[in-house]
Amino acid sequence: MADARDDILDWLAASRRDAETFLAALVRTPSDNPPGDCAPIAEKAAALLEAMGFDVERHRVPDDEVRRHGMVSCTNLIVRAKLGSGSGPTIALNAHGDVVPPGEHWTADPYGAEVRDRTMYGRGVAVSKSDFATYAFALRALEHAAARGARLDGNVELHFTCDEESGGELGPAWLLARGLSKPDYALSAGFSYAVTTAHNGCLHLEVEVIGRAGHAAEPANGIDALEAATGILADLYALRGTYAGVRSSIPGIDHPTLVVGLIEGGVNTNVVPDRVAFRLDRRVIPEEHPELVEAALCEAIDDYAQQWPGTHVRVRRLLLARPLTPMPAQAPLIDALSRAAQMRFGTALPVHGVPIYTDARHYMAAGVPTVLFGAGPRTLAEANGHRADERLLLADLHRATDIVALALAELLAPATPGR
Repeated sequence: MADARDDILDWLAASRRDAETFLAALVRTPSDNPPGDCAPIAEKAAALLEAMGFDVERHRVPDDEVRRHGMVSCTNLIVRAKLGSGSGPTIALNAHGDVVPPGEHWTADPYGAEVRDRTMYGRGVAVSKSDFATYAFALRALEHAAARGARLDGNVELHFTCDEESGGELGPAWLLARGLSKPDYALSAGFSYAVTTAHNGCLHLEVEVIGRAGHAAEPANGIDALEAATGILADLYALRGTYAGVRSSIPGIDHPTLVVGLIEGGVNTNVVPDRVAFRLDRRVIPEEHPELVEAALCEAIDDYAQQWPGTHVRVRRLLLARPLTPMPAQAPLIDALSRAAQMRFGTALPVHGVPIYTDARHYMAAGVPTVLFGAGPRTLAEANGHRADERLLLADLHRATDIVALALAELLAPATPGR
């Protein structure tokens, strides 16, 4: 095994520049979601993978399904690599190529992949195009070691998908539901300094408040939907204040949160608003039951609405993403990643949870033990994830790739007789 590790690390050390070039090409390919026109990023990734010598399966999601999920196009990629006899475990590595729109206040071109002081800037460079590079180069290093005689037995699959920002239903969930992959373990995009075994779930609701229009000169003849919505919002913010008392026991996750992220309505400045709609994000800690959270929140909104006679309130679910919860079956992944980090960098990897939600939950929902680990900083804020000047230390890209490759080599090492 020692020789295999040396072959893996030597190959990766010689391929650093290639990995950076691979990542830069992905960053320079826009893949904002919304609007979610993600066939181009899939095709770019496929071309890059084929140039590395991989056979790439393209699984195009039908247009009607794509439109139902509010996207324009979506293609999923699978690479399958058999090592040894292939009788060992199958390990899927999943990262997503869609990104949130760049927004304002960038000091670099969001699609430029500019490098300053060995840090690459660009939308998606950390979340999570970096792990396309991490996982692809880790797998290629294993194939190199196997060709030189390393004893590895099992299968590695790359699952590169394009709808995480829309919920992942057209990505991992779509692949797994159609039986296109049946892995024994899965590794999902994460950060380089910890193994993530848990994350929050998320509930998105649209609340529509219906009143009656009226002339602004005679407001009493209308029913002001904005006034009612303002009252409901005030009650929701008061409810949010109680969430700090609901604590998670998982390091890295604090308590539930609620944010109203979007609001629109009204007809004109001189018209009593007859309709106002807002969308809220309620994060669900792993200890909570998502359906009970949704039922309680809908009941609360209904109670708040009763204070505004003449209005009608409709609540519509947009998303219910379940939390990722720790489970004993994650242990082989945790142990292999931790030993690889200790061997390569002389440091242990902490195990924690994160307050975001990810595609990892789809693998766990299918019964596939899953953790998150990949290229990235200690925190999402450190990478400016979902903010201007998203960035990635190139040293973290290479650090993560080394750890993933060594962990895979351990997981795929044939069992020694008598042990």
